[in-house]
Amino acid sequence: MRASCLAVAMLTLMASRADAAMIDWQAELQRCRTLRQNVAPLLQAGEGISAVGRSNRSVRRCIWAQRMAMRKKIPGAEVW
Repeated sequence: MRASCLAVAMLTLMASRADAAMIDWQAELQRCRTLRQNVAPLLQAGEGISAVGRSNRSVRRCIWAQRMAMRKKIPGAEVW
């Protein structure tokens, strides 16, 4: 009885983690497009990425998302 309760609890936890790991690719790609539009003029003007008001974390996440979307052949993915 305890083993079955434990197994059900573990399955529930694993299922909730799997749901949390789902990525809305279209929303992520749109967020990256917006970030690129905001950052590109500053970079073209010669400002370094550290001078941009955005964190490096958001830029790294966008680069990662774009690479993963390209690998998975998600529509709308483009090289960053």
